[in-house]
Amino acid sequence: MQAAQITHYHQTTPTLQTIPIPTPRDHEVLVKIKAASINPIDLKTMAGGLKLLLTYPMPLTIGSDFAGEVVAVGKRVTQFKVGDAVYGRPQKNHIGTFADYIAVATADIALMPRHLTYQEAAAIPLVGLTSYQALHDLMHLTPGQKVLIQGGAGGIGTIAIPLAKRMGAYVATTASRKNFELVTCLGADRAIDYHTEDFAETLTDYDAVFDTRGGTTLEQAFRVVKPGGTVVSVSGLPTAKFAKDYGLPHWKRALFALAAHKLTRLARQTKTRYHFLFMTPSGRQLQVLTDLIEQDAWHPTIDRTFPLSQVDQALAHARGGHARGKIILNIGE
Repeated sequence: MQAAQITHYHQTTPTLQTIPIPTPRDHEVLVKIKAASINPIDLKTMAGGLKLLLTYPMPLTIGSDFAGEVVAVGKRVTQFKVGDAVYGRPQKNHIGTFADYIAVATADIALMPRHLTYQEAAAIPLVGLTSYQALHDLMHLTPGQKVLIQGGAGGIGTIAIPLAKRMGAYVATTASRKNFELVTCLGADRAIDYHTEDFAETLTDYDAVFDTRGGTTLEQAFRVVKPGGTVVSVSGLPTAKFAKDYGLPHWKRALFALAAHKLTRLARQTKTRYHFLFMTPSGRQLQVLTDLIEQDAWHPTIDRTFPLSQVDQALAHARGGHARGKIILNIGE
């Protein structure tokens, strides 16, 4: 089979290699991948930016989520069968979706929403689980609460906004003015042009902020939330608590405590909570998303689709940082 691989960190362009088709273990299924999506974690992995959290043997097939068809099942698999259309986010130590096939644990997949194409379904697993875990597991959003979602037209924003609205929240988001129509159609109650407006000067008394930018943007989020509120970031710095919960050694806990000191201090000063989110794969939660997506007949926002042979161009487009929704690799069709 064909697989997009790197042989070392800081390799910006993967190469297509011919490797053996994997054999599923007892609790795995073999999936013929039809489509996969580009995610920021793929760029960070290739650049070596996650080495403190994850280390990979080389060569490494990259790619973090997918949609496809089950073509074989392990001996102990009962909940999926050959021919099922599934999607998922493999465990972080078992990535490799920019390829023709993947063997994946049944605990990490779910049946696709029935009304979606493989390309649409592939846009969901990583950003959908990230959004659900931020809004539901960490923020505990309830109807009537107010949340700011940064980058509303991006891959996470385009699913986090409708999900937050489904939970009954009032949603503000940042976007360029050309994307106001998009984020409004997704359900945003208020759009802020980040080119001309300072969200930290405009918004107050919010229950939560979902940060996808990091840096100064994340620091300013603490000016928006009210005491008792929550700031969740996928682009900020991990804390010592995160390192402990993630099972990292003491020296890494100390390192993260030092690196995230400014953020934890801001949380104390504003009497808020700060969480760094490193999404956890979950087929169970993905099934929850499937049910919600089918109930609302919702379709994800897709920016562009590339064939696997143009994975270098797809990654370059992602690095540009201006995609509206998700970038998709068309693999099996």
